[in-house]
Amino acid sequence: MLLRALPSLKILLKQIPRLPPYCEGTPPFILRLGQRPAALGAGSTSFRPLAAVETDMNAPQNPKAGLGALLTPDNCALILIDHQPFQFAGLRSHDTQTIINNVVALAKTAKTFGVPTLLTTVVEARGGYLIPQLQAVFPEQKPIDRTFINTWEDARVVEWVKKTGKKKIVMAALWTEICLAFPVIHALGEGYEVYIVTDASGGVSVEAHEVAIQRMIQAGAVPLTWMVFGSELQRDWARTATLSDMAKLMLEHMGNVGTSYTWEQQLLATPPPAK
Repeated sequence: MLLRALPSLKILLKQIPRLPPYCEGTPPFILRLGQRPAALGAGSTSFRPLAAVETDMNAPQNPKAGLGALLTPDNCALILIDHQPFQFAGLRSHDTQTIINNVVALAKTAKTFGVPTLLTTVVEARGGYLIPQLQAVFPEQKPIDRTFINTWEDARVVEWVKKTGKKKIVMAALWTEICLAFPVIHALGEGYEVYIVTDASGGVSVEAHEVAIQRMIQAGAVPLTWMVFGSELQRDWARTATLSDMAKLMLEHMGNVGTSYTWEQQLLATPPPAK
């Protein structure tokens, strides 16, 4: 019986996968412990843990994580793109007043912290001048008026960015899917770190706005909102130089947060009833 079974046994043994050459002669208990020879040649008897082989401690760190990924007043510049009447007329992802409130708050935040800020429009003779609420934040600045739909293709804009010396560029625009997405993707391709202020931007539909944000994130952009921008720049309530301006921004632009803050101040200022 045993002799008859030998041919079948030989076939079965041939089907069992062999260990790679560097594992030949390695005791099974070593393999179970997750180790392999340091040298990959057959017959090696020198071992080291797999983790030591497969983990590169010198690998580059994620540039979008860690303290260095956060914005500061000194490491970024802001570009506000095409907040004009024609673009607002086609806005459907947000209500108009919300975007006006948020982009003006964003601009005021940048001014409070001394962040270099560029205003730009596209064919203002047809699309209208920059909205006055935003122009009033930087009354001395004449917006760069472009014919390029993609702001980053206008040499004046790129030259302005280069003069600031900043590599972190914050952008907001109407419309998100075109006037924001195009320069963001372009600037990312040229090595800039780009942050997009999603609640100071808007599109012709909710879908257009949201898909554009997904597209920019896939390209490497970092999304944030205007109050996150301000909080990131403030970072520490002990920095008293900008506290009063931040409180004013909360009162003027943060809706229920501002009213709650006002109410809190009222209650704190009310003397306790006399006994």
